[in-house]
Amino acid sequence: MSPTAEKPASNRNAANAVRQPLLDVRNLSVHFPFRRGGLFNAQHGFIRAVDGVSFQVAEGETLGIVGESGCGKSTTARAIVKLVRPTGGEVYLEGRRIDRLSDREMLPYRQNIQMIFQDPFASLNPRMTIGNIITEPMNIFKLYDRSQRKLEAMRLMDLVGLNPRFLNRYPHEFSGGQRQRIGIARALAVQPKLIICDEPVSALDVSIQAQVINLLMELQEKLGLAYVIIAHDLAVVRHIAHRVGVMYLGRLVETAPKSELYANPRHPYTQALLSAAPIPDPRAERERKRIELRGEVPSPEKVYAGCTFADRCPIAEQSCRESQPLLQGGSHQAACFKAGL
Repeated sequence: MSPTAEKPASNRNAANAVRQPLLDVRNLSVHFPFRRGGLFNAQHGFIRAVDGVSFQVAEGETLGIVGESGCGKSTTARAIVKLVRPTGGEVYLEGRRIDRLSDREMLPYRQNIQMIFQDPFASLNPRMTIGNIITEPMNIFKLYDRSQRKLEAMRLMDLVGLNPRFLNRYPHEFSGGQRQRIGIARALAVQPKLIICDEPVSALDVSIQAQVINLLMELQEKLGLAYVIIAHDLAVVRHIAHRVGVMYLGRLVETAPKSELYANPRHPYTQALLSAAPIPDPRAERERKRIELRGEVPSPEKVYAGCTFADRCPIAEQSCRESQPLLQGGSHQAACFKAGL
């Protein structure tokens, strides 16, 4: 066989090869030690803020992570970018493990993974102009010539829907929605491939939330960005995400493509969350059945032999309290012995 005849087969093999995920999180854990008063103020135990979370994000994909306040969503986001140091597990960015890197070793990888914070008022330095806020990452990573950085900042301002002539203004001169757009421009300044969005619209008015979410979707289409969206608003995640992960007490209890999860939730906790979300149809709202969860979210310092949701679950059995269910399934996974029943 001639060499030219062999090329199509090799090309097919390359095309059929599984693409490496952009972000690969494996069994991530973040445990905070805590102390209580007493003799010598000895360590009492650990708060298991994140307890064995695993997921992947492909290039150009959006993963939404939802759950109640205190379930570990934001801590997961901060651990990925090493604003909080993980106590266990592994984080890979483009195939390179980054969770054990020093701050100096981590610097080149930070260009490809940026973060948008929840509070647009606290995340911007009030003593810096908008131009300096946006060009500061360019200075750190030595992007563009000094003369080009201002032009690039103006381009980014226009890209996120702000007047480029406002570069010399300060953050206090802008509204909350405008400040969040500035935060987005700052994240884009180093041309990242992945942006972690920690509750990016929860601090904004409802009328502004839709504008910011639509902006993120437009930027993804133009620039090929991947997102991890942390949110407690199920409507926001449904609008923007391709896949959704549901967290409860530091663990993922269900993951699925967006359409599948909202149409056919398998885990009782996911079903309860969706039943609590309002429907813009008065008749459907009156007729649907709500799932009421009893009790409070248990303490993350407690170690459970079984399912952490068992004490609040309406269908739990004794076996649920004796062994821990693992995420299982194909593209739609649920950590429940009775999932889908």
